[in-house]
Amino acid sequence: MVRTRRQAAPVPAGDSFSRQERLSIAEAIRKAELRSRMEITAYVGAAEGDPRAFATQLHNTLAAPTRSLVIMVDPAQRALEIVTGGWVRERLSDEQVQLTALEMQLAFAEGDLAGGLVRGIGALADRATA
Repeated sequence: MVRTRRQAAPVPAGDSFSRQERLSIAEAIRKAELRSRMEITAYVGAAEGDPRAFATQLHNTLAAPTRSLVIMVDPAQRALEIVTGGWVRERLSDEQVQLTALEMQLAFAEGDLAGGLVRGIGALADRATA
């Protein structure tokens, strides 16, 4: 079973990430994966069709979807989806995922797409291991 979270607040469209922002996101994923034992994927770009269905499709193509978490952000559609596999759902409640999504949306609304991702990735790992 896959759960998703749909963003209620808009995500501002941003320029492509700088090299430093890409490195920060990659480092956040690496640290979060080591800490939580989840496999984390962040996708920022255009969703093909419905964002929820697209994020679920991305999740289903991963090598270990049960242990995986996908964060999909489509700035143009102002959409945020977080999809979790079964093993991840045993460690993260709906409320924890939704709280993290809200925190990310606040950063996105302030124009900080990379920072919102970095903080959200860390928060999900922290909440999964608490």
